[in-house]
Amino acid sequence: MTNLSETDVSSLIAAARKARLNAHAPYSRFKVGAAVLDERGVVSVGCNMENAAYPLGTCAEAVALGTMVASGGKTCRAIVIVAGGDRLITPCGGCRQRIAELAVAGTRVCCAAEEGDAIEMTTPEALLPNGFAF
Repeated sequence: MTNLSETDVSSLIAAARKARLNAHAPYSRFKVGAAVLDERGVVSVGCNMENAAYPLGTCAEAVALGTMVASGGKTCRAIVIVAGGDRLITPCGGCRQRIAELAVAGTRVCCAAEEGDAIEMTTPEALLPNGFAF
């Protein structure tokens, strides 16, 4: 896995927690934040955005990865996903594919809780075994 210090992980968790506060989730009230570290060392954040056309909502991970790409980042070295309370969540299937396509070998995926110290580290390969690649 990508060599990240404890400080790097803590900084990414803090950025994802902060982004989560801006989530637009008027229907589910389930707010999610994400933070991505790219190959330049730049952190991009995102939060989920719901709308009345439910299937067209946008996940926090998709927003963070899109922000990374829009700002000139090419590859994801690490991503943190934070949900509310002490609950750990993992990316949905679509976001697993997005992460896999932008990840480099050793990318770390960290699922963290809004409250407490619970975290789970994994990889894009573990989240999406035999995923589509081109």
